[in-house]
This record gives sequence, structure tokens and C-alpha cells, in this order.
Amino acid sequence: MTIIRSWREQKAMLKIMYPILSDEDFDYESGERESMLKKLEKKLKKTREELESLFARLERF
Repeated sequence: MTIIRSWREQKAMLKIMYPILSDEDFDYESGERESMLKKLEKKLKKTREELESLFARLERF
């Protein structure tokens, strides 16, 4: 059985994994997910592919 984590749970896990992240780093309005991802890329020094992979791993367990 695969359980999918909520976005709230994923954000909490990311903040534990990367203590430099804050709630503000995840703020975005509807349709502005792209800007949030760009902020995370820059702050974490990760590529988009690395971020997408990270989100995919966090989503499922």
C-alpha cells in the first residue's frame, strides 16, 4: 500500500531536511508555483530536476 503525503507534510519534512527554509519560502498564490520553485532552486542550490525528484520521494512512502 502506498500512502501519499500532503503538501503540508512535505513542507514540514523539507524544513527539517533544510533548516535554512522558512514558511515564506513556500508561499505562493494560485498559478505562481513556478516562482516558488525558482526561489527554492536558488536557496537550496538545486536544479529543477533535483527538486522534482526530491518532491516525488517525499510524496510517497
